[in-house]
Amino acid sequence: MRRPAVLLTLAAIVLLGAACVVVVVARQPRSADATTSESATVEAAPAPDLPAVSSPAVGALFADGAHYCTASVVHSERGDVLLTAAHCIHDGDGGGYLSGLTFAPGYHDGIAPFGYWTVSDELVAPGWTASSDPDLDVGFATAHQVGATKPLESLVGGNLLATGTAFEQPITLTGYPDDSEVPAVCRNTTSKQDTYQLKVDCAGFPTGTSGGPWVAGQDPQTRLGTVIGVIGGFEYGGDDPDTSYSSYFDTDVLALYRQTTART
Repeated sequence: MRRPAVLLTLAAIVLLGAACVVVVVARQPRSADATTSESATVEAAPAPDLPAVSSPAVGALFADGAHYCTASVVHSERGDVLLTAAHCIHDGDGGGYLSGLTFAPGYHDGIAPFGYWTVSDELVAPGWTASSDPDLDVGFATAHQVGATKPLESLVGGNLLATGTAFEQPITLTGYPDDSEVPAVCRNTTSKQDTYQLKVDCAGFPTGTSGGPWVAGQDPQTRLGTVIGVIGGFEYGGDDPDTSYSSYFDTDVLALYRQTTART
């Protein structure tokens, strides 16, 4: 499974005490013409040494000095919202939120070109916290940096968030394997796994790539687009590194996003 092994250790030592309450909404996949996007894409200002295949809005999540998952910046008014898999920030099934995490956008070869950002305000759905529901393996958080004069999104840009999209569409998939210091990037077309799951065949996405964004319509210049999924869901993203899964982005995901942006 794509579940990061580091969580087994972190979950035993770091739990947050406060329970999260989210908006309860009907979980009905919308038709392709009911896509919800939040405002306009913000153009990135990538560092000069950023690899050509990388998106500055995608980065690695770190715990105890090692990267173990992937996250990305999604557009918000305050410019500080991160998107990842629920299992990257919460242990699920009666467990708790992880703490002490940092995010390095554009990370590569041991370099964090935009620095390290503290991850806070983690939020997942009640269905994930209670039973690790694979259809709700999506989580949001915020990113802050001591001394920063600008929000993260103004530096790296942010993907739009869309819900209720078509099951089949071309995407760019990005994730950070545990055993690599550069991101894996693949382009292919998604398909329907089941009612609340997406699937895509992309080689070379093992442990550590969980939370990696599925970006439709990526602009070749800014490397930003519209995120419609993240590696997670079925089998925590998949047992086979050449096939990845995502929980379908529906009204539950939109409710989590809106709650995150409302409290930041």
